[in-house]
Amino acid sequence: MQRTTTTTTSSPDTGLQSLDPARTPSRDATHFRRIIAVKKHVIDAEQDLAHAVADARAAGESWTVIGAALGVSKQAAHKRFGHSSPR
Repeated sequence: MQRTTTTTTSSPDTGLQSLDPARTPSRDATHFRRIIAVKKHVIDAEQDLAHAVADARAAGESWTVIGAALGVSKQAAHKRFGHSSPR
């Protein structure tokens, strides 16, 4: 039976496509699945944070206040969030 591999241009090359299941012992994927789940939470949290900052700016909050809430300088807050609005 011939095995086919589908590769998309948006996915990074993880090297998993080159593994031969006939010669690679299977492993418990618990840690792999947990990393994927946590990465999704991080992405969601980053989006929530960007929205919260955009809402704060729309409400008139200064970069000083936003920076203080983030634990960074106003310049660092502006550099990270000042360039675009997530909404």
